[in-house]
Amino acid sequence: MSLITTHVLDTTTGTPASGIAVQLLGPEGAHIASGTTDADGRIAELGPDTLSAGAYRLVFATAEYFSSRAVEHFFPEVTLTFTVEASAAHYHVPLLLSPFAYSTYRGS
Repeated sequence: MSLITTHVLDTTTGTPASGIAVQLLGPEGAHIASGTTDADGRIAELGPDTLSAGAYRLVFATAEYFSSRAVEHFFPEVTLTFTVEASAAHYHVPLLLSPFAYSTYRGS
């Protein structure tokens, strides 16, 4: 199982946000993995099953998602920076998305 997973929900429609490209970047900004959210808005396998401790980033390509639906939006991308601890078993990083706001949390 991938150490990092994500789930994107479109809060304006109350549905999963499918088709969003996501990149996982390492502590030095190096590309580690990428994927696209499935019909349930999830990416279950995003990178390796272990990572060194440090700060990582998930970059969500939100402009393409909203543009493909002809929805005016403010954020062309959403970047979430979070810390991976050496002892962690799994990080689920959900994104709650709307055209003019977003929020996140560490899920389980």
